[in-house]
Amino acid sequence: MRLTIRAMVTPCAALLLAGCGMVDGRSDNRLPGPPTRNGGRAVADFPVKIGAPYTIGGETYTPADTPDYDEVGYASWYGEAHQGKPTANGESFRMEAISAAHKTLPLPSYVEVTSLDTGRTILVRVNDRGPFVRARIIDLSSAAAQQLGIRRSGVAAVRVRRVNPPDQERAALRAGRQVTERLAAPQSLLVALRRRLGGQARSADPVQRTSPPPSSPEPLAVPVKSVLPTPATGSGGYVVQVGAFSSKDSANALASQIGAWTAEGNGLWRVRFGPYSSESAAQQGVEEAVGKGYANARIMANDRN
Repeated sequence: MRLTIRAMVTPCAALLLAGCGMVDGRSDNRLPGPPTRNGGRAVADFPVKIGAPYTIGGETYTPADTPDYDEVGYASWYGEAHQGKPTANGESFRMEAISAAHKTLPLPSYVEVTSLDTGRTILVRVNDRGPFVRARIIDLSSAAAQQLGIRRSGVAAVRVRRVNPPDQERAALRAGRQVTERLAAPQSLLVALRRRLGGQARSADPVQRTSPPPSSPEPLAVPVKSVLPTPATGSGGYVVQVGAFSSKDSANALASQIGAWTAEGNGLWRVRFGPYSSESAAQQGVEEAVGKGYANARIMANDRN
């Protein structure tokens, strides 16, 4: 899904097979699929792709066929910015389909995803790689996040369990349709799963993406909206910075797209959420940015006070 390869992803040989790249001119954290024609490879369950180990941000991931995969962690989601882009197995990403990205499971594979908050459980087809953020174990499509009930929160605690669904359900998911939800997990199981989740941080530090240095950020290939973002005037001591750009138009385009604001300094235009009264409150801004696909967002002191 990502086409441009940056030097911090090593080794070089692995890059050619599993690099990460750019979407709409900005760096992203999902692996590219092979070249596609006519909108992407036909949606099919065969051949199954596992792939060689690959390294991103100094961390190595080893894809494997793990029939009994069953993990707890955090889910995020991705959507419109990636619509129509190739996934890691060559299909076109469809945000309206019930699909997901996973770091190591075979492509495609099928998993049940359970919200540890509500017990709601859905069946999802995995056809992409990611998210490369610590503590996050799956990146759901927009529609899958909506079905699970976590789209608004952006990040949520989940259980991901690999399953072998019947052919009828496989066909429905390949066609982009939802299948009947599983029975909700009982409270006794949710208590056990939450205990198993333990002390994993909800918004752990993201693995650094292959983004350009702040001095020469890539511009966004999106139009500048007619209504430009208004700089924040609050007095909170913290902000969440999504990115920095040498182009004012690029910064305003992103800020307008995600509901943020821009601040200028030292020749750079910075896209930010906030301000927030405390660092813990600013963590909500990090979660919002991650939910919108900007996993490199970070908390900073508000220099506009």
